[in-house]
Amino acid sequence: MIQIAVVSGKGGTGKTILTASLATLLSQDKVLIDADVDAANLSLLLSPTDLKTQEFRGMDGAVIDTKSCIGCGICAEACVYDAIQKVGEIYEVVPYRCEGCGTCTIVCPEDAVSMKSRITGMIHYADTSAGPLLYGSLTPGSGNSGLLVHRLRQEAGLLHPDVPLVLIDGPPGIGCPLISTITGIQIAILVTEPSTSAQSDLQRLITLCRSFRVRMFLVINRSDVNQNITEDILQVAAENEILVLGLIPFDRTVLNATRQGVPVTRMSGAASEAIHEITQNLSQELDHI
Repeated sequence: MIQIAVVSGKGGTGKTILTASLATLLSQDKVLIDADVDAANLSLLLSPTDLKTQEFRGMDGAVIDTKSCIGCGICAEACVYDAIQKVGEIYEVVPYRCEGCGTCTIVCPEDAVSMKSRITGMIHYADTSAGPLLYGSLTPGSGNSGLLVHRLRQEAGLLHPDVPLVLIDGPPGIGCPLISTITGIQIAILVTEPSTSAQSDLQRLITLCRSFRVRMFLVINRSDVNQNITEDILQVAAENEILVLGLIPFDRTVLNATRQGVPVTRMSGAASEAIHEITQNLSQELDHI
């Protein structure tokens, strides 16, 4: 099984557009994972049929037994996250502020506070013409995004143990969700664009992927918007021995395809042609793994 994650140092570089196109163009049987659990939108381009949803429970959260609470307020004073507030004569936990540290359970003189499992998101199982799709959605304000990514990958492995390819639409940035995404994968496709911020974020992404011993490929989206920065990025790729799969030019067809909810490769245009070439280059590399 080969696991490929399409990732980017910053949001908005075209990562999901590329992932959706690769999903439809790569010939291997595959399972798809949208690991951008804070803003999962791969499903918007693949018209999935939802099969089922399952509750996701992250870290335990504090719960106050209102019958045992004497209203002393010690728990609220001890909570550094300001997650406990007075309501009338007693105290209650504000769930989205609770970080699950458990300090309140230690300081409560009446043992009125306990830690309990809580639902912090959902796992969605769906089917698409490109293969089965798993994606997550976090409850607004909830943390545990890295844990949810881990759970999605775990579920994909259990449900489809013999699939030859796992294609992951990774989260932007270099935080816990990305670390959970690239742990144990073979290939990361780094998607960037010629902007100063993207160039800076790319360098951090390369450093992180290298520390996880992940083989890296590079795609530069909207590469003709700033030729000077594109040249700088290509130089960075050369210095880090990262194979450039291809450059995608700015193309308004991408916007039209996104509005219609389809991969851009289903339309004619410069971006579509470039992604077809990128897919061919990737397929050639996969043949050698």
